[in-house]
Amino acid sequence: MEHTAPSTSRPAPPDPAQDRAGRTIPARLAALLHVVRVLLGHGRRLVETVPERAVHVEFAALAAVCGTYTLPTILARLQRGILRAMALERYLLSRAAKGREIGFVYQRERPRAKPPEGATDAESASEVVGGRAKPGHDEGASESGHDERASEPGPDERAPRRPAFDPDDLRIPTPEELDAEVRRRPLGRTILAICMDLAVIPSFCTGAFWNQISDTLMNYGGSFATLFKIRQYRETSFQKERDKKPHTWSFAWRHPPPDIVRQVLGYMIGEPPTLDPFDPLLATAPP
Repeated sequence: MEHTAPSTSRPAPPDPAQDRAGRTIPARLAALLHVVRVLLGHGRRLVETVPERAVHVEFAALAAVCGTYTLPTILARLQRGILRAMALERYLLSRAAKGREIGFVYQRERPRAKPPEGATDAESASEVVGGRAKPGHDEGASESGHDERASEPGPDERAPRRPAFDPDDLRIPTPEELDAEVRRRPLGRTILAICMDLAVIPSFCTGAFWNQISDTLMNYGGSFATLFKIRQYRETSFQKERDKKPHTWSFAWRHPPPDIVRQVLGYMIGEPPTLDPFDPLLATAPP
């Protein structure tokens, strides 16, 4: 009788649409989880590298997206973005464990009330990423069918409110507040808030990954208008600081090419190794 030698080959890697326990993750949920984990990996890398890169003139490309050169402000925003991404990851993993898919949520446009006379662009923003929408803005129901307008205000919403993109607003919600926020809001709004805290803009991303973010915002209640309004506000704020720093004027910070982005970040967002959504270093909770 012939004896077959025992196989020493490693098992094939799991299908990306399955979690570590072998359960199949619903397709839309798996795609969103991938986006969240890439953003989470990006945020963690920024926290590690920003202090050393802040001394270089090219740092202006990142500082402009953050709205300030002030390092403690930038790091506080990064911390909040990471914590919010972790809360969203926990929520998605909880749904994945139950095999529950996520539904589409689209923005419903209504005629907006005329802003008060003399209001600034920041004050008349149509959506507040860190709190409730302005009166007259219909955010629509969340993916669970719950209308956010009927929600009881949380502690962050009862507090005096600034524009969500004010660089001086450094409040970091508690994990419990973030978990409640993720459950209550359309997922696209949470992704938008994460992107703004982690300085994620089209020119910092690979084309493929920015398309994934765009699809997420479009399909799950995010707002492109708010995204670009926040960016414009921050660039204006940044320019006021830059005007006081003549030694920085030699660097053109608007629309940086990929080679400059790689100098500042060390990568384009969406490039390996942050691209692998199942990298154990990126996981924050068991499936």
